[in-house]
Amino acid sequence: MTDHDLVRDARARIAQAARGLVRTPLCLVGLPLIPLQLVTYPMVLVTVGVPLLLLMTALVRRYAGSFRDWAGRVLGTEVPQPYRLPANRGPMTRVRTIATDPATWRDLAFLPVNAVAGVLSGVVPPALWLGGAFGFLVPLLWLAGAREVEFNLVDADTPGGFVVAPFLGAAYLAAAWWATPRAAVLHARVVKLLLAPSTTAALTDRVRALSDSRADTVDAQAAELRRIERDLHDGAQARLVALGMSLGMAEELLARDPRAARELLVEARQSSSLALAELRDLVRGIHPPVLADRGLDGAVRALALAHPLPVEVDLELDGRPEAPVESAAYFAVAESLTNVAKHSGATGAWVRVRHEGGRLALMIGDDGRGGAEPAEGGGLRGIERRLAAFDGTLGVASPVGGPTIVTMELPCELSSVKTSSSSGTA
Repeated sequence: MTDHDLVRDARARIAQAARGLVRTPLCLVGLPLIPLQLVTYPMVLVTVGVPLLLLMTALVRRYAGSFRDWAGRVLGTEVPQPYRLPANRGPMTRVRTIATDPATWRDLAFLPVNAVAGVLSGVVPPALWLGGAFGFLVPLLWLAGAREVEFNLVDADTPGGFVVAPFLGAAYLAAAWWATPRAAVLHARVVKLLLAPSTTAALTDRVRALSDSRADTVDAQAAELRRIERDLHDGAQARLVALGMSLGMAEELLARDPRAARELLVEARQSSSLALAELRDLVRGIHPPVLADRGLDGAVRALALAHPLPVEVDLELDGRPEAPVESAAYFAVAESLTNVAKHSGATGAWVRVRHEGGRLALMIGDDGRGGAEPAEGGGLRGIERRLAAFDGTLGVASPVGGPTIVTMELPCELSSVKTSSSSGTA
């Protein structure tokens, strides 16, 4: 390490110690929140107590959240929020959820611990830096006549004091150099320990998420079954019934009126063709043959070719996902492109598919008017539920005025056969 690097690192660590000292009062600010939060609980019996409790809880959580974000930046990892969500927006339901949430009480326990940890991590490094600097300054003060000044019980009359004081100062500086980054990390770990979800809470949230995902999947499957039954009843079944009736009438007319029987047979043949086409469309809606034959690459490109707008496809996969994941990804892309055609007012769209880090990532974008959001009963909400069944996620970036970018991720592994590594415009 050169002298320039050493000076630069020393400046950086001194600045870090100064930031820790500035953060110290913020750690102490949380202490008054403890009695203010606790006093609101008995006040819930009075009408004014409910809004006060909600207000104080929001303040405490906002305060804890600021340190949670800071700890995440220091540790380089996100510290998620552990709070339970109320079943509805009713004030009493929210109060009950807050009072029974372990994270609420962990926040209150965090406040005094954070004050102690914040003061120690904020004061000790600057004290060591100042002590080291003073160790080198004190011999100069002795020479200037201030012989009553002491430094760690070393004064001007101590034998070898002019050497011992700088030596102790160097030890202080070495300790400050070592302690400055570690003090912040130690404080951040304390914050994470107290504010991150516990193992039990994380497991409970995971079970709740899986239960919700299962319920959504069951609802989606039931709706899909109803759609298939409706399409069969109103379409192919009705045509097959008409076909049977036409054949019966033709059989009766065949002997006495061959011409009328011929017309009924022609009508029956047309009905059979239409019924066959409707059955093919229905099967294609369940699992498109192009997806089974050509995989996600060919199926997405077929969607792009059939789309009324020009769609650019950029797809690179080193294999095929598992069939259920592949089907979910295909229908998610299909629904997204349908939304583009119906609602975006765009002049073009694009699809990008990659597999990285054990996750299938899909991005669909357009140059439309924007403003898309996953509303209940909408297409994006349906995509979100479809992906949730596979532990997938949906993200929507759609500012008013556009553009819109829909991001989807699904955990999956690929087969060993490479399906595509090309890009093109359909």
